[in-house]
Amino acid sequence: MKILVVGGVAGGAAFAARMRRLNERAQIIIFERGEYVSFANCGLPYHISDKIPTREDLLLKTPEDFIVNYNIEVRLQHEVIAIDKTNKSIKVKNLLTHEIITEHYDYLLLSPGAKAYIPPMEGHSSDLVFTLKTIPDMDQIIAHMKRHAPTKALVIGGGFIGLEVIENLVEKNIDTHLVEFASQVLPPLDPEMAAILQSELLKQKVSIYLNDSVRSIKKINAKESEVVLSSGKTLITHMIVCAVGVRPESELAASAGLQLSEKQAICVNENMQTSDPYIYAIGDAIEVTHLIAKNRTLLPLASPAAKAARIAANHIAGLPTRPLRVQGTAIVKLFSQTAALTGLSEKSAKALKLPYQSLVIHPFHHVLYYPGAKQLTLKILFHKESGEILGAQAVGEEGVDKRIDVLATAIRGGMTIYELEELELCYAPPYGASKDPINMLGFVAQNQKDQLTQSITCDEIATITNPFFLDVRTPAEFNQGHLTSAINIPLYALRARLNEVPLDKTIIVNCAVGIRAYNAIRILKGNNYPNVINLTGGYKSYLQFKKKE
Repeated sequence: MKILVVGGVAGGAAFAARMRRLNERAQIIIFERGEYVSFANCGLPYHISDKIPTREDLLLKTPEDFIVNYNIEVRLQHEVIAIDKTNKSIKVKNLLTHEIITEHYDYLLLSPGAKAYIPPMEGHSSDLVFTLKTIPDMDQIIAHMKRHAPTKALVIGGGFIGLEVIENLVEKNIDTHLVEFASQVLPPLDPEMAAILQSELLKQKVSIYLNDSVRSIKKINAKESEVVLSSGKTLITHMIVCAVGVRPESELAASAGLQLSEKQAICVNENMQTSDPYIYAIGDAIEVTHLIAKNRTLLPLASPAAKAARIAANHIAGLPTRPLRVQGTAIVKLFSQTAALTGLSEKSAKALKLPYQSLVIHPFHHVLYYPGAKQLTLKILFHKESGEILGAQAVGEEGVDKRIDVLATAIRGGMTIYELEELELCYAPPYGASKDPINMLGFVAQNQKDQLTQSITCDEIATITNPFFLDVRTPAEFNQGHLTSAINIPLYALRARLNEVPLDKTIIVNCAVGIRAYNAIRILKGNNYPNVINLTGGYKSYLQFKKKE
């Protein structure tokens, strides 16, 4: 059996290694048009700042490793330029010698990845404009920084890569600006969660231009460019990193007559077969099925690529396979903050018209009496009727990854909010609490679903006619800031001052994060107040909401 692989890195390299473990006698050849067959794509921004000091640490496997360990031949700087489905062959161009050869296959695996997208802005071809997708991309940025010692940089795009690039440029003491077309950074997050990251950027003196884009780039001299934004603002910068996303590398598949999706991704079935059963495709060039939304989506991440590689290899080897279902679990570090998400965002749930509820809590990542406790902002979405968990997001300095990993596992297992309450998680003072933030999500969600309390988000306040705002924090807390028109009756005084709370209005109760407000609601409900609502996440969420605006 002869198996040819187009492209290395996460997908192609993982497939070839798995294929060898399943079939010792197959001839396996990887064709990679670049100079590296396997490298740590996600680590590239951190070498720019020398946080990862050694470039070689990013090179995971060499052609020699594949020969010695797997008996797999790797041909670097060889580009596959054509596929002949009828004769089951490919044409390959040696990019060094320009020689073109033909190779036949029994099975062909396409892992071409995705290419960095540069918007059609005037001057986009300037040598001061960079992308960051490959080792050569990184090398160009570092060479430019060494040659010109830039003190000003512009990053276009505030997604995962854009934010990582910003952090590492600031680490190099470069005054950095961000231009983002959307109304928030990190668009997969919900706006009030992204607002925390925006505050962190401003704290680090990063200038942010939201709802804006680059209209033109004009090079002034060897070091400087003038950038004009769609809003009319003009910036002077020494380098520009474009991080607005990627597009599937599907041209080879298209020229071979393989079926493509509307987004120009290579169409595959659940076994990773294309429209030709002898040709498989994996990685950033394909669409995958979302676990919850059930739709097909592009998800250019290493983890789904590696899983798809395993499915394709198993199928060729005659082993049973399980369909790949993704939920978009992702995480990013931004200076002192970490943001992570899994499953659906509230924006996605609304677009899908799902009956959902959401809530926000602000627990500490471990008990307060142990030094170093950091507050999290943790958001969950669940189905109104079944209680099934639909998605979760977290932002904070510590403990974000642990909580989202638990919630990602819960979503994968089809768990409900009731089961979050029952989870038995690690507890010792340095690591958590006897009631972990995950348990607290379960408690609060169950209270909502069982109608012990009703909640409202900050952006839903405007839907309430003639509300009465009740703040049950202490007077000292209240005087430091509060909702407009709020009346302060501390929780400890509420029973004695019930006559100040009208029975004929909708009472919106808030405290700092929601716990005291819940206790106040139970007091009011016990005294026959018919319409009482908890402002989810309390005054802390309100502050984040105002920052979002």
